[in-house]
Amino acid sequence: MIRTSSLSRRALLAGGAALGLSAKSANAQSASWRANLEGFGDPHATAAVDRPRRAETLNDLRRDSVPWRSTEMLGSMDAAIARTEQLVASGGCPRIAGGQLLRVSDDDERVVTLKQRLGRAGLLRGSPGYLGSTSFDERVEAAVSSFQEQFGLRMTGRVDRATLTQLNVPPEVRVAQLKLNRRRIQDLLHDHVEDRHVLVNAAAYQLEAVERYEVKRRHRVIVGKPDRQTPAIKAKIRALNFFPAWHVPDSIARLDLIPRLRKEPEYLDAEHIRALTPAGVMLDARSIDWSRAAANRIRFRQDPGPRNALGLVRIDMPNDDVVYMHDTPMKALFGQRQRAFSAGCVRVQEVFDLAGWIAGLESGWQEPGRVQQIIEVGQPVTVKLKRQIPVYFSYLTAWAEGDGMPVFRPDIYGRDGIREAAGETDPDAVPPSQSLAP
Repeated sequence: MIRTSSLSRRALLAGGAALGLSAKSANAQSASWRANLEGFGDPHATAAVDRPRRAETLNDLRRDSVPWRSTEMLGSMDAAIARTEQLVASGGCPRIAGGQLLRVSDDDERVVTLKQRLGRAGLLRGSPGYLGSTSFDERVEAAVSSFQEQFGLRMTGRVDRATLTQLNVPPEVRVAQLKLNRRRIQDLLHDHVEDRHVLVNAAAYQLEAVERYEVKRRHRVIVGKPDRQTPAIKAKIRALNFFPAWHVPDSIARLDLIPRLRKEPEYLDAEHIRALTPAGVMLDARSIDWSRAAANRIRFRQDPGPRNALGLVRIDMPNDDVVYMHDTPMKALFGQRQRAFSAGCVRVQEVFDLAGWIAGLESGWQEPGRVQQIIEVGQPVTVKLKRQIPVYFSYLTAWAEGDGMPVFRPDIYGRDGIREAAGETDPDAVPPSQSLAP
């Protein structure tokens, strides 16, 4: 069963009481963290999304308990490949001509081709007379919405440019995409499949926590921008760092922070970031000429707290690419369907719940509410795991559900090498964040 939960004020105060804090003390100590817990920690965090756009209720998380990394998934993909190859053998799909957006109440000759395309996909049925009409009605709208859900698009029921692009990808291209991603899953299965593991699918913007070979939790994630891609890696989760300091990587200092300081020298004070020598000696940032500063001669460290780019917890998973999973003060971005906003690390929605699951088999962590107790105290804590958990950062742009229904996602990083499958950018999507967060 896939479980989700949220922190409540009662649970937080109960956690404080468990540590011997009075209600008054717990309230005082948690006041500065409550904004972060509720998603309002950083006044700059929602700037990127404070603009008119179409509201959307996200439905982008998988609902099947079968993990991506499983032989069952390979079987479903085999069924999806056979299904799509049969579509190719029977003549493929008609191409829909470009033009203006199509929506309910439109009367357009292209609607006939659209109905044929949706019918070939098994999403629309009707009499020959209905399928041959040029009327875009609510049945067509529902079928378009189902297609958009299958392809990870905004479910508007309208044929916009992004939807038209995916509708016109030939089925033989989809066969190639399915086979490519089947090989990726097969590669993930080369090693022993552990009883517990975490897998992040960057292309699908989601994470699944697997236990006893079933998905127990799913979380939306934010991944790297196309020019700061989240890499494919295998590592082990070794610890949880609560209230971490953020040591700004040299790449972010060089590409983002120092250029910003040349325009906004007060930015360090506003974000509680300290400038240090490579040996760790504090510098007076006001005396530095940022127009001449070199990233390899200055180190930057952001203090723990609600404004910290890592949020209130970092999931420690050492690897050569120096990426990891963490909380974020910019929680509003989880409401976007396309979530390639980071500098390569993975930000996790409801990360406290994931942290509780990660530490769930550790001594003293069987009792619910341990994470909340640590958050209430408000002091840096590192929880080292005796039972380290394998974690995989993957890139799957296609998979299949149990009935053999293929599912696709846009190739945001261009790793498939299939131009037709890359997809169009959602015109209503929020542009990449300009924040310094990893």
